[in-house]
Amino acid sequence: MLLQCQGASVAGRLAPVELSVNAGELVHLVGPNGAGKSTLLNVLSGLLPSQGSIVLDGAALSTLNGAALAQLRGWLPQQQMAPGQMPVWHYLRMHISGQTAETDRVLQDVFAQLALQDKLTRSLTQLSGGEWQRVRLAAVVLQVHPAINPRGKLLLLDEPMSALDVAQQRAVDKLLAELCRSGLAIVASGHDLNHSLRHADRVWLMHQGAVVRQGSARDVLTAAQLAPLYQTPFEQIDTAQGPLLFIP
Repeated sequence: MLLQCQGASVAGRLAPVELSVNAGELVHLVGPNGAGKSTLLNVLSGLLPSQGSIVLDGAALSTLNGAALAQLRGWLPQQQMAPGQMPVWHYLRMHISGQTAETDRVLQDVFAQLALQDKLTRSLTQLSGGEWQRVRLAAVVLQVHPAINPRGKLLLLDEPMSALDVAQQRAVDKLLAELCRSGLAIVASGHDLNHSLRHADRVWLMHQGAVVRQGSARDVLTAAQLAPLYQTPFEQIDTAQGPLLFIP
């Protein structure tokens, strides 16, 4: 087990949670606005102090300093200002802590998948919202990519698909799936329930600061369980690609 939470909580913001994540697993964190998703991800990142116990790769999260955390986990916050006018290439290199025989290959592969080859010399302040989101994603991926950083274990992503068009979202899905196959664990929040049904290994469903359901996407994301949380009716149909949720 890579990550385990026992009673992790934040007074007034996050009820005690019992959670675990395995290596190579893709967990989706879903729930209405204000449910506490960002708070939970901040706690798991080690940047928001909490009660209870969180163990990452055999070490208590509270005992890890910033440098150790940066080696073990990448963290994409929901919003982030560009840190000045540095070129994209410089910003991305800041997230690579070492050099291996695979570094150049991984760099080129990530740049190609996220369509960043022609953005590398551009200033961060000259990027569109979607371009900046892809640069931020590339940075945290490179930070913990197992082929570059053998200590990298976990990727925490708060709404990674924000500002991305459908083609870019598909590219990110492909990249995240490859990272999971390499052994990296990923916890990502989002609002597209059907996307979670198609891609997540497991789902954590949150409401009013509590994780109210967790399990396989098909078991958790049902019309009966979602309707009271979102205060709107849901219907579900079965298709050749699997279940599909919609609001009538």
